[in-house]
Amino acid sequence: MVGAGPSGLAVAAMLRRAGVPPVVLERGEGVGKSWADRYDHLRLHTVRGASRLPGLRLPRGCGPWVGRDDFVRYLERYREHHRLPVRLRTTVERIEPGPAGAVERWRVHTDGGVVAARAVVVATGRCHTPQLPDWPGRQKYRGHLLHSAHYRGPAPYRGRSVLVVGAGNSGTEIASVLADAGADRVWLSFRTPPNILPRSSSQWHVLGRLTESLPLSWRDRSALLTQRCSVPDLTPFGIPRPRKGPFTRNAEEGNNPVLDHGFVEAVRAGRVRPVAAVAGFETDRVVLTDGTRLRPDVVIAATGYRPGLEQLLPVQDVLDASGRPIVHGAETSRAAPHLYFAGFTNPLSGALYQAGVEARAIARTLVAGTPRVPAPRGTSDPGRNRSGPGRAAGHPQPGE
Repeated sequence: MVGAGPSGLAVAAMLRRAGVPPVVLERGEGVGKSWADRYDHLRLHTVRGASRLPGLRLPRGCGPWVGRDDFVRYLERYREHHRLPVRLRTTVERIEPGPAGAVERWRVHTDGGVVAARAVVVATGRCHTPQLPDWPGRQKYRGHLLHSAHYRGPAPYRGRSVLVVGAGNSGTEIASVLADAGADRVWLSFRTPPNILPRSSSQWHVLGRLTESLPLSWRDRSALLTQRCSVPDLTPFGIPRPRKGPFTRNAEEGNNPVLDHGFVEAVRAGRVRPVAAVAGFETDRVVLTDGTRLRPDVVIAATGYRPGLEQLLPVQDVLDASGRPIVHGAETSRAAPHLYFAGFTNPLSGALYQAGVEARAIARTLVAGTPRVPAPRGTSDPGRNRSGPGRAAGHPQPGE
């Protein structure tokens, strides 16, 4: 197991329950490093009951919306509860096939030596490497530009003007918190109007699981109707109604709807000012696509992440052109049998729910000893385990 986040721990727990001894390699000082490194006011976008991993409930004391620190403590309790062998402070440098005919099919090269394994589960997650667009003029910009991965909280930005780029869950949450915490001015730059749902409608994750077999158009119409009935129209404030529904956007782009944590009210009150997308940078200004030039004190780019798997996996036909795994969950590619990926999808049913789904499916496959290879493109395989965006892996699943 490479990575001791939710997906890696869940797979290890299900393997241990099935009698298969796992070994978990983690680069950080503790489990859940990617969660511990996120901003202070982060809360899960799924309610407590939908955020548990298999085999251990989240404590009631965490509240309905679990905060970052409570979730990291839960991951540590999860490791202790399932007695998982996690090797901390171990950096995996690359994963390569073992010698032909060897029982241990894979060699995992770490900064502390080589680990031989019959199967490898990569669970380093979607949000591994911050992605900063190569905007024209960015290198010459003298202002303060940082990725949201390096944002910790609103205190340093009191009395300052901030441009937040990106209207996903992280961008909208950061913008509204900054506005409420005393930032002098907050702009939010975006390309595509977000699908916004009220925080009280958290059960849309359940709806995502229950309606997977229905046409996208039907699911989108229902979701857009919910938005119109429960979220004020922000068109007069610069955010038009989205043209695409959340299910189509999730299927096509892997994006989830924005769960409103005060963003709508901040926009309506003028504390957050929507502006056009970023076109580029000048020496001391940000140029927007509508020609507007802004001079913020700080630019925070909530522009997403890449998995960062290219250097880790020098194996052909494992990753797609964008660097993401071509298979997920219990599936394994023809080019790399017994190499699995967990935690790289972002379905509407909830990423943490999906972690349990994939963990159980991978454990069943490893116990059976027969890798599940997807059917070649263009063929029909009713038994195939689909796990792309909006689909569960091995079973009927927050972010930028």
